[in-house]
Amino acid sequence: MFSPYYRRAWRRGRADAEDHCAVNVALYSPGAARWTMTERAKRHVDRGVDHFTVGPSGLRWHDDSLTITLDEVANPLPRRVRGTVRVRPEGLCSYVAALDDAGRHRWGPIAPCARVEVAFDHPALRWSGHGYLDSNEGDEPITEPFTSWDWLRAPLADGSTAVVYDVRQCGGRADRVIGARFRPDGSAEPLALPARHSLRRTGWGIARTVRAEAAPAGGPPATALRTLEDTPFYARSLVRTRLGGESVDAMHETLSATRFGSSWVQALLPWRMPRRP
Repeated sequence: MFSPYYRRAWRRGRADAEDHCAVNVALYSPGAARWTMTERAKRHVDRGVDHFTVGPSGLRWHDDSLTITLDEVANPLPRRVRGTVRVRPEGLCSYVAALDDAGRHRWGPIAPCARVEVAFDHPALRWSGHGYLDSNEGDEPITEPFTSWDWLRAPLADGSTAVVYDVRQCGGRADRVIGARFRPDGSAEPLALPARHSLRRTGWGIARTVRAEAAPAGGPPATALRTLEDTPFYARSLVRTRLGGESVDAMHETLSATRFGSSWVQALLPWRMPRRP
């Protein structure tokens, strides 16, 4: 999605998605923060119905769980990132929604309610808890139909998961807003979408918004608790908001597709995303 190399190839008319694959790892644990996204060419990729391998890392489906094996080097500081992540879905989901009017970009959760077990040797890290697995696919770069979007995912008190995709399209086309509540068995129902509220801008000046119901006692409807990833075009944050009558702590992301497509951001990206031909 964020590959500068794929973007260049697409503009030249020679884009092959399989020639631009990467396994992205982002660890935010205190004292063990690491980030890696090394792109690899097609000769490093192997995939089948139950596995997808990119260089030394890969994903494999076995019985009732997905095992992600990671062996990468962080960027820009070269530190080893090695370990496994096991995703155990409570139920699989077939929900798919178009993100743009033309339906050229689609999103759907595969396991909206899951348990995740993390075991890393480098850095030494163990964790388990609520998790989530989804999929985005597109027939063109994200800069074509979108200017920006905000997305959030929050576990709810009854064990279900709320997801809101708030998308702004190019060319004056109307916003597309998707809100759904996913049950542990994989079923989905519409989620009432409250008003859009602004959060404070990121350090790089990206505007963030979130859907939030009015808070009791006149408090703020939503608050950015912590910014986990702050880049020139993308931010990942922990946000406290209100959905479905609950106060929830949500994983939130903001993408500025306009900023991503700018020449100066494209020039910076290879420093964070090296390529192995």
